[in-house]
Order: sequence, then C-alpha cells, then structure tokens
Amino acid sequence: MKKVKVLQAEEAALLVQDGDTIATGGFVSCACPEALSKALEQRFLETGHPKDLTLFFAAGQGHRDGTGGDHYGHEGMVKRVIGGHWDRAPKLGELALQNKIEAYNLPQGVISHMYRDIAAHNIGTITTVGLYTFADPRIEGGKLNERTTEDLVKVVEIEGEEMLLYKGFPINVVFLRGSYADEYGNCTVHREIGPLDVTAMAQACRNSGGKVIVQVEKIVQGGSLDPKLVAIPGIYVDAIVVGTPEENEQCLGMEYDGSLTGEFRIPVDAIPPIPMDAKKVIARRAAMELPKDAIVNLGTGAPEKIANVAAEEGISDYMTLTVEAGSIAGVPMGGTQFGAAANAMAIIPHNVQFDFYQGGGLDVAFLGLAETAPNGDLNVSKFGVRLAGAGGFIDITQNAKKVVYCGTFTAKGLKTECRDGKLVITQEGAKKKFVQKVEQVTFSGKYANKVHQPVLYITERAVFELRPEGVTLIEIAPGIDLQTQVLDQMEFRPQIAENLKIMDERIFREELMGLKEG
Repeated sequence: MKKVKVLQAEEAALLVQDGDTIATGGFVSCACPEALSKALEQRFLETGHPKDLTLFFAAGQGHRDGTGGDHYGHEGMVKRVIGGHWDRAPKLGELALQNKIEAYNLPQGVISHMYRDIAAHNIGTITTVGLYTFADPRIEGGKLNERTTEDLVKVVEIEGEEMLLYKGFPINVVFLRGSYADEYGNCTVHREIGPLDVTAMAQACRNSGGKVIVQVEKIVQGGSLDPKLVAIPGIYVDAIVVGTPEENEQCLGMEYDGSLTGEFRIPVDAIPPIPMDAKKVIARRAAMELPKDAIVNLGTGAPEKIANVAAEEGISDYMTLTVEAGSIAGVPMGGTQFGAAANAMAIIPHNVQFDFYQGGGLDVAFLGLAETAPNGDLNVSKFGVRLAGAGGFIDITQNAKKVVYCGTFTAKGLKTECRDGKLVITQEGAKKKFVQKVEQVTFSGKYANKVHQPVLYITERAVFELRPEGVTLIEIAPGIDLQTQVLDQMEFRPQIAENLKIMDERIFREELMGLKEG
C-alpha cells in the first residue's frame, strides 16, 4: 500500500469544486468532521467558492449553534440539500423554508442504505419505507419547497407489491471523522460512539470516482492498528487531516467518555424517581404496554421517561433499549451525546441497525406525539417556520410490530396535578395537538391500518387507538370531564369506544404501581 496524503484542513477544502455533491458523516453532535466543514465554510466566505454544492447527509449534524450542517448554511454555497434530519442546522432550514435552495427530506434509514446502493452502483434503494408519507411522490416526494422540482423518489411495483425507489447519484467528495489513521490511510473509529456509516460512505464516494477525506485525532505507524478496528480501509482514502482536540471532540462540547465506546463500563446508580407530572403519567401508562423481553426504541421527550418508570417499577429487564445510531442495550444518552449509550452490549453500524428496524425487529417503538389527524396521521417533521425533518421516525414507525405515541394532550402552557388518584388540569395548553389535518404526513394512519399495525396514542388524560374507522378514544383519566377537557380540546370528534374505560388509578398516585407483580 502507498502512503496516504496528509493535508491541512485548508488544503483539503481546496479539493472541493463548484457544483460537487458532498456527503458529510456524523450523528447529531457526535463524530462530526468539524475541521473539514469549518475550513470549507471559511474558504467560501473568503472566496465565494466552492458554490452550488449538493449536500447529502443521513442523521442531522450539529447543535443549532453554527456547527455541523450549519457550516454549509450560506446562500450560494449550496444549491441543493438532501437530508434525513434538519433540526440541528437551522441556517440550512431557513434557506429551505425561504425557497432559496432545493431541499429534500428523506427517511434517515433509507439514506443510510442509499450509501450502500450508490457504492454497489445499484439502480437505487428499493423499500416500502415512506409509502403514504410525505416521502411518497404522490404526496410530496420528500420535497420541502416550490423550488424543488426533480423527482428523487418513484413508486414501483415488484412482485405485485408497491414500493418506493429512491434514486442514487454519484458522490464527488465525502468528509468523515475517524479516530486514528496509520501512514497508509487505514482509519479506526474506536473512540467514536460507533462506526455509523463511515464504511459505506467511503465506498460510495470511492466507487463514484470521488475524493474521500478523513479527519482524525492522530496518525500512527503503518501496520500498528488492529485490523479488526479499521472501519475505513486505506484503499478508499485520498487524504487525512489531523484535527485539533476541540475539532475531534467525541460529542460537541463533551470530553471523551470511554463508557460510550465499550472501552470500559461505569457503575449505574439507582435512577432517582422522576416528579409526578404529566410526562410521568404518560410514561406510566406507556410502560403498561411493555411485553416481557421486548426490543424497544425510545424517542425523545415523554418516551424517554419510560426508562425511568421501568427502573422505579423494577421492570427494566422487560426491555432492551436500542438507538438508531447503532447501540444495543445500555443507557441511551441525551443532549449532545444523543445517539450514544453508556455500557452498551453491542455497537453496530447505523445502516445495519436500520436493516433490523426496517425488517420489523422492534417489538415496540415509543415515540413522541405531535400533530395528530382523525385518520391517525402524525406530523413530527415540519411546523410552520421550523423544519425538524423526519430523521429515523418513518423507518422506525412503519416497521415496528407496535407503535405507541406518547405526549401531552395539548401544548404551550399545560399544567396538571394528581390528587387522590385523579388528574386535575390546572391550566390548559394553548395549542391543540389533535387537528383536522396535519401539516406534513410523517406517519400514515392509512398505511398502518393497511398492514394491520397496532397503534396507540397515549396522553396524560386520554388514550386513543387507531382502528380502521380512525382515531378511537378507549380510555379517559379519572377526574377528567369527557366533553370539556377532551372533546372540546380537539379539532375533530374522535370515534369513542363502546366500552370506554377509566385509566388505571395507580397511574395517578405517588406510590409505585406494582407493574412487576402485574
């Protein structure tokens, strides 16, 4: 093998040409190639080049503070952005919402598989993921504004089954983050939260005739790396850039934590009880849906609290938590460490985790509840002037054996109390979540009914079930008035089950519910 080029970040930035398609690695605030993206941004601000780039990424990158994807958030620098999750890069989101760039939001897991299909020169990525959602070309085709006209998604029929074809395209440059590189360009990721998509992305770019540039912490002697730890073989790599300690932070703003890589395990003290509020009520009711030995994905917000409730109730062993970034078991992290898990039992590539998810490997997924329509459609991806993006939501929710949406009944100002086994609304939220029509279809109730997927919508005051006839009220909290505190706080009248039940009083009392006993 020949020795690899070692460049300064500014030299690497010169390898990117006007009009190139560039893919960037990283997962939210983890494993971001900050040295490379910063240098490219600086070059554009000083010279106006490179311009008219197409930016391609799966998981959103950055921390809403100019990092990650926001290095590319300058008018003229990008002409097109194809991303799985947009929320971490608000400057890019503004360009999309202001119709200044072509913008697409495709399912995150699908994009992770697109890298592999581009590497293999396949016609595209063929999957059922995205059917009947905004990714479906019969709805929006993943397009985020009027300026975006090219169809990247196509409906196809294979063996009598309707599927979506996500078209592939060449990648000219890829920016990746590794840990160590040897003199021949072989790179490990052993100090990152996981391998993510680095192998597939490097292969996709290399087989497109593009340039693979990897940012690392240090360069070591050739042949001294454990070959089993090498995630990016040197035969794929065009150049190595050594970043500063700050540019190589495992997660933005955080010191290296070996418990997130499997280097060591940390003692996990008993999780303290969480306060008795609306989110705990929701989490308690949701925990009642946990089957024994369930393989689970927990979303952020109210679903996160299910892990706390399970610990309190002594049923943590009822579930194995997984994170789409690749961890299995352990304690999922939040904040800028989101995507990582302490004390994981296994850490697999991002795209491989989505193989498992898309194949129905999850027993149950608990995800956040936002705008919900009468037919069960849900929107978590676009709200007026805020572009969040779907992330892995579509991949996960369409394929889990059961989906449980968890969130407060109303938003903006809701205040509640629990008194004597009853729920009391002390201040109603100003914004209704159950609406006539969602702004964007991130989850399709029609598709869920078509595949006979069980779906629940759990709030602090009511539980709904998706049935063929639509969203159906099946439980109401003790102390809640059906008309004024449920029906009047919805934009539509739901179906009401004939055997409407009262939610279990134990949910609303301070003492343990006794879920371990049944």
